Amino acid sequence: MAQDLILLLQNKVFISIVLAWLISQILKVFANYYKTKKFDKELLWKSGGMPSSHSASVASLSAAIYLSSGVTDLFVLSLAFAVLVMYDARGVRYESSKHASLLNRIIKSMKVKSERLEERIGHRTKEIIAGAVLGIIIAYAVFLL
Repeated sequence: MAQDLILLLQNKVFISIVLAWLISQILKVFANYYKTKKFDKELLWKSGGMPSSHSASVASLSAAIYLSSGVTDLFVLSLAFAVLVMYDARGVRYESSKHASLLNRIIKSMKVKSERLEERIGHRTKEIIAGAVLGIIIAYAVFLL
């Protein structure tokens, strides 16, 4: 069991995914600070924003599998998974963000006591692209080291 954990922590595919998620979440905090001049450490754990950590993670997964194994069935599966995750981030989750924003405005205007809905759920196209590019770069960097 301990040996498996050691192998996992040495696995370049795993390292690529974890670093892509971590770096994108950290960049999200700085991007938000640049935009709002407010430091929000809670963004380290939240969805939405620039860059997309979901896109960074799945793009890093696909790139790392490609770098590790080439064009295999596993790579094709990871690529399909990445496209699905990014499509969902832009489609369903982004639309949910817009709905939450509208509902929050309606609730506020009606002065109804209600918990505020989370508005940072999905991503704009540029956030998805930025995350995907970041993930690919990170995978390449991990495999070069």
